[in-house]
Amino acid sequence: MVQKISAPVSVALVFNHRCRSVVPRWVIWEGQTHKVIRLGFHYSYRGGRTLMHVFSVESATLYFKLVLNTETLFWTVEEIADGEAD
Repeated sequence: MVQKISAPVSVALVFNHRCRSVVPRWVIWEGQTHKVIRLGFHYSYRGGRTLMHVFSVESATLYFKLVLNTETLFWTVEEIADGEAD
């Protein structure tokens, strides 16, 4: 079931300069570390002057929609799902 939320979250990110890619590797949500096993989409948009980067990632048990605010460099989880039907 997908839950829409807006909560701070910790994310470990890797930048590969050779292929010029940025990929979240771990998400720390409610005290638990979730290793990212699959990257879905990535896009960016502007909220006023602030550039926001949106990533969808999957761990072994959860799906996360993550947003990086490039002005504050803070991460927010906007959606989370456990993979079960509503």
